[in-house]
Amino acid sequence: MNHSINPIRPSRRYIVSRLGAASVIGLCVSPGLVRAESDDILTEALVLRDPQIPVAGNAAGDVVIVEYFDYQCPYCRKLEPELRQVVHDDGKVKLIWKDWPILGPLSVTASRMGFASKYQNKFVEAHEALVTVNSKLTDARIREALAGAGVDIDRLDRDLSAHAAEIDAVLARNDDQATAFEFRGTPSFIVGKFRVPGALTMAQFTQVIADARKAAIVKKK
Repeated sequence: MNHSINPIRPSRRYIVSRLGAASVIGLCVSPGLVRAESDDILTEALVLRDPQIPVAGNAAGDVVIVEYFDYQCPYCRKLEPELRQVVHDDGKVKLIWKDWPILGPLSVTASRMGFASKYQNKFVEAHEALVTVNSKLTDARIREALAGAGVDIDRLDRDLSAHAAEIDAVLARNDDQATAFEFRGTPSFIVGKFRVPGALTMAQFTQVIADARKAAIVKKK
């Protein structure tokens, strides 16, 4: 049975009319992506409700935004405060950050350390600290940012070791999903059940959230 989300791949007309600004706003491109062969990773449960990934925004929200991001992506960094503002202003959006470290080894290091912060209930704080680092990431800078966000670094190192397989499995699953959705870089999004391959303005985010909400109402009828 095919469980892939529908209509998560909307028409080309929708993508161009609503999302065309992505090429203007910017996209950090992932090299050498190959589309996944199976739709099993695109189940609604895994895409929108992965139990391993903490939730930001309104956990009981009626629209889910999933962002595939890289901590070294300047467009992700620039977009972050605007996305958070839209989520805050709406009040009914569930926000899920999915690490997609495509820009080198330090991106992987930042993702693994940021994600490992969840084991001490500091995932949101860690994400906000890392995504707002304006200087070039280094191992020392990552640790400094996390410590400044209240993360216990000694415990973090222990959790990185103890949960290594689980963390790597989540990152691999995120990569498989982003590849299967044919995303070409960061940031990329799923909003409700719409595929959004690039950054949006605040007004465009507001519009696509409204569209996702309308689509959900139509589906229920």
